Amino acid sequence: MQRINVLAAIKNEIDDHVGEKVTLRANNGRRKIIVSNGVLEETYPSIFVVRLEDDAQRKVTYSYSDVLTKTVQIDFAG
Repeated sequence: MQRINVLAAIKNEIDDHVGEKVTLRANNGRRKIIVSNGVLEETYPSIFVVRLEDDAQRKVTYSYSDVLTKTVQIDFAG
């Protein structure tokens, strides 16, 4: 039950920043960390979508549990 409340809190925090610029640090394993800049485009019940700045049409999605487990770190620019 505690984990559900934590995930809901993470989702609410991310919901507050929809449309803002963000910096993502994603751990892809084997010491590969990818840093990307983009715009937080949408949130859904289980995932959020970020449109990357370096590619016009490229979008990435991550789950709120990725943020909880620190696989993805998200920094809000504004």
